[in-house]
Amino acid sequence: MIPETCLSEAGGSQVQGLPELQSEIKIHFGIKMESVQDILDHLYKKVLLGATLEDDVHGYICYLNPDLSEQAGYTTPSLAPSNVNGTLDGVPGQHGPSSSEPTTLPEARECAKRHLEMSAAWEVKLLQLTVIDVILSRVLSAETETHAKEGYRELIKVLLQSAEVDSKLVWMLQNSGKLLSHMAAKCLSSLLYFQLREKMTLSNPWITFCQKHLSESSGSSEAVHCLWILTAVIKEIFRDTHSRQAEILKQLLTPFDITFEVFYSSIFSQHFVNFQNPSNIVNSLMCFLELLELLIASRIHLKVHFRSQRMLFLKPHALDSLAWPVPAFVKRKLVIVIKKCLLGKMGEDLCRGSVPALMSPDHLLDSDTLALADALLHAVHLGLWKELSVPGKPSCFGGDEVQPGCQPRSGPDHVTLRAASLITVKSLEIKFQNCSSATEMKVDLQKFMAELLTFLKPHLQPSLQLHNPCEWLSRVFIEQDDDMLEAAKASLSIYLQLTRGGDDASGSLTQENEAWIHYTHRNGCNPHCIFLFLLKNIVFDSTVLLDFLISSETCFLEYFVKYLKLLQKDWGHFLYICKFFDAAESQRGVNTQGPVSSLVQDRSSSHTVPHALASPVGLRNACPRVPWASGASSEPHSRLVMPRETHRVPAHGPPSQTPLSLVDYGSSEDSDEEATNQHLASSKQAPLCQEMSREIQGLPRTRKNQNKLSRREPHLRLPQESGPPFVAAGDVAPSGAVWEVGVLFRTAKCLKELQGAIHRLQEKSLFPYNPAALLKLLKGVEVKCDKV
Repeated sequence: MIPETCLSEAGGSQVQGLPELQSEIKIHFGIKMESVQDILDHLYKKVLLGATLEDDVHGYICYLNPDLSEQAGYTTPSLAPSNVNGTLDGVPGQHGPSSSEPTTLPEARECAKRHLEMSAAWEVKLLQLTVIDVILSRVLSAETETHAKEGYRELIKVLLQSAEVDSKLVWMLQNSGKLLSHMAAKCLSSLLYFQLREKMTLSNPWITFCQKHLSESSGSSEAVHCLWILTAVIKEIFRDTHSRQAEILKQLLTPFDITFEVFYSSIFSQHFVNFQNPSNIVNSLMCFLELLELLIASRIHLKVHFRSQRMLFLKPHALDSLAWPVPAFVKRKLVIVIKKCLLGKMGEDLCRGSVPALMSPDHLLDSDTLALADALLHAVHLGLWKELSVPGKPSCFGGDEVQPGCQPRSGPDHVTLRAASLITVKSLEIKFQNCSSATEMKVDLQKFMAELLTFLKPHLQPSLQLHNPCEWLSRVFIEQDDDMLEAAKASLSIYLQLTRGGDDASGSLTQENEAWIHYTHRNGCNPHCIFLFLLKNIVFDSTVLLDFLISSETCFLEYFVKYLKLLQKDWGHFLYICKFFDAAESQRGVNTQGPVSSLVQDRSSSHTVPHALASPVGLRNACPRVPWASGASSEPHSRLVMPRETHRVPAHGPPSQTPLSLVDYGSSEDSDEEATNQHLASSKQAPLCQEMSREIQGLPRTRKNQNKLSRREPHLRLPQESGPPFVAAGDVAPSGAVWEVGVLFRTAKCLKELQGAIHRLQEKSLFPYNPAALLKLLKGVEVKCDKV
């Protein structure tokens, strides 16, 4: 096969002896290259099986050593198979413009030979890099047989020492096409990790290459390669359970500590429009944000400390990029990185095994987190959320274009919306934890929550103006329960900071307390509203709360314990909020049951729910804005229609990961009993899950079961109503429905069912930790309900 360019130079049909020329080139070139490819192919299959190298490893060096001599004249594989294969096979020399003067046959032969050699050499290099990468993976694998691993290790060391393969890989990064440079980067990352594992000196050519391009050209493709390789190596260090993780990481990062700071200042101190190649800068931003996340994760999990790990905290120039005209996925990535920083969740998906529940305090990290929170709030005050756009994009299977006949679904980018909301509330929590002035905290709360609610207003339909402002949290995080609970916990912490020393255990409300309720409600951070909206989202289903409690995937345990302690101290406030909810629902004249949220559907897809509850509409049943008149609190609880439904609950066993230990219960007398079972025997996991499933499904759902359980479980006395239940206008009570009263009754009933389920699981030693203190808190709520 002869390239068209050669025929064009040769005058096309004027070249005589074309078939003979093709055969001659194929024979001349094939003998040379096919033997190399055959040997490499044989070696690849052998290593892939983990077989021992029987021959002397030095004999493989000449075949694995990339030859760069023929690449000196070109920088991209433009003469790769795409330009050669099938170009002239069977086509009678009619391509290209005819030359005014015919070219001789030897010149055409040389031209075709040169093109074919360069193309075949490109293929050989790809095969060489593939074989080297497979050999490295076999050396680093624990499954490789010891004798075979020794042969592979010796082969790699010889390649590094005699062939200087690391220098050649660095050269390929900047002088090859995309495919070859990517393979070189992949191979180089494995080679660097091999050097670190074998306690060898890191490749000096690669260190010099990275320091140069990260310092001088932050938007170049070479910088992207450096960032990608560093990220790949650090991920391998995290994945490995080797005891020398911290030592290896220090060896890798030490040469680049100052270089990272220079790169950070360079890439975020400029404006996006000033960069010559926007596509390269977008790639650099994404790679660097991923690297930055790993650097901070190493500070938390491996206790490795470098100056570059504090860049985002102490020099928050990165926040400026949220106003740049960069693609939405770059902004989303940055907001998520900030969220993980504030939550302390960097690198959780990379750490194998359980993360220690109680880690030694890092006061320097705490101060850095406070600095980042202050910087974020300052940016919000200057209008950060006014400049941040969260455009949604239609979700299309297999592409990004809406197919004909399909209706596009418009809406905001909910991932960015959730992350932006969470980091605002979390930043307020962190700031208030380090603030002693109640007046300053109240001013900041009103200022920043107003900014957040204004930011959310265009993206929440129907508007929050027609609803309880505290509903924003449930509606924003309806599809992400872990973030929703983090936001609820942060909001609760803010409330506790603002009300230190202001307990209301008597159940009475003063005028000052009512004014405080109005304030928290207006700013969307009333803890009782937020908790009741959470219960409404899960249709007051105690099995969902139980699922949260036995799972280590959310912070629900910590949030729930704090809220139960607040509930006992702030009982009068809670009753006031319940009456407000009932009054609002009564005014709307709707059934109190709302649509089953995606929270329930995602976590327990096998729930059986009434058809009327499966509406895809959002929280349409949320209470409207009702005047907070002080006289409303004296009205009796509205009694609303609520048929009792039976749910089929799937088996929920304890999580595969070790559950987090119980949080500090503070005033609980049983706090010393909270030594949790950190490790459940793996041999008991399957039967344990099945038994827990049977116990969970045995929750009291009928009056008969309740009577049986009342003889052996703590009984929660609920208000009894002798009169007929309230039915909203136009509503018809379904036959056989069990009538219940308002929000207070349903909340008490839900907590009572949860208490019974925990009690039964504890009796059979099926609960994943000691819930004695948790049961005591639930018992305290029961006592409060008895007095209503």
